[in-house]
Amino acid sequence: MRRIPALIVGGGPAGAATALLLARAGAPHLLIERNRVTGDALCGGFLSWRTLATLDRLGIDADALNQDQVTRVRLFTRTQMAESALPRPAQGVSRHRLDTVMLAAAERAGAAIETGVAARSVEGQGIRLSDGTDIDGTALFLATGKYDLRGLARPAEARGADPSLGIRVRLGPAPGLTKLVGDAIELHMIDRGYAGIVLQEDGSANLCMAVHRSRLAEAGDPEKLLTAIAAEVPALGDRLAYRHSDAPVDAIANVPYGWRIRHGQPGLFRLGDQAGVIPSLAGEGMGIAIASGVRAAQAYLDNGPNGAPDYQHRLARALWRPIGVAGTIRRAAESPGIAPFLLGIAGFAPPLMEVAARLTRINHSPIDAGRFAGKS
Repeated sequence: MRRIPALIVGGGPAGAATALLLARAGAPHLLIERNRVTGDALCGGFLSWRTLATLDRLGIDADALNQDQVTRVRLFTRTQMAESALPRPAQGVSRHRLDTVMLAAAERAGAAIETGVAARSVEGQGIRLSDGTDIDGTALFLATGKYDLRGLARPAEARGADPSLGIRVRLGPAPGLTKLVGDAIELHMIDRGYAGIVLQEDGSANLCMAVHRSRLAEAGDPEKLLTAIAAEVPALGDRLAYRHSDAPVDAIANVPYGWRIRHGQPGLFRLGDQAGVIPSLAGEGMGIAIASGVRAAQAYLDNGPNGAPDYQHRLARALWRPIGVAGTIRRAAESPGIAPFLLGIAGFAPPLMEVAARLTRINHSPIDAGRFAGKS
């Protein structure tokens, strides 16, 4: 069995942020990532102004991600639209670009990274890999995103009686799509779900949906569901017209939106979606992932494996407000009877949308520049 002081499972934004800071501090560690080549995880691709500030402190230039800014938020129902400015400029970026840039920064800092290494389950104090070998980490940083690791799975009851599914299709790039979406992040409200759209660095867009299983079951399959919602919300149908005929539908089932772990245990640092799952309409999933990676690395450097319980407790408290506010908005957005009322209020008082955008952000911890100086 290989023994590693700090084992990071997952090479997304949370794992990369952790590896980057541990490498700069000279702390022995290993990050394992199941994919040999950086993919494009199912994700809306929105980075808030707070997340961009944290990335800057990590040494990652926003222009390396996308030179265009997102400055507005736009809400749609079948017949209504409301728009407001964001508190500060944000960005849209693909997970492929973000993960590539963050892992490259970690590698330049000296991070130990092994790709094509898939964790299968927890076995005692170690991780069993897909090839049957084991790695023992005195501290385990669980950064597997929405995918559970056997032995540390999130509770099934967190999914609810009518669980949500995440669905993504890619749109464009096309001049017409750029004209429609522009510098906005859009939220389209549908029966028992919602869809978000933001342009990425190459001019294409992710259309990411969260929809309850009952709605998908009524439609029959994802393709029929897309046809139904295009008719249900005409503005969304206009954007779906830019989907290529051969573009696949990516999906992930049983996403426990609203769940967060409240207590920790020595040696186990849960990061990102493994610590708390904010409804995706908030556009804060990647922000939480990066913020949790920073917090976990600093807790480990301060107190070693025994810093995990306090880290997890503090993170749970930090997630209470953004997840709670996003959950309230989600319930309203998914209800055909309430969504028009919600949008009417937003249209009457656009600053309320800016307030909601602020309340659904996680507070980012300062990064001790002195601790990491000269390590990159």
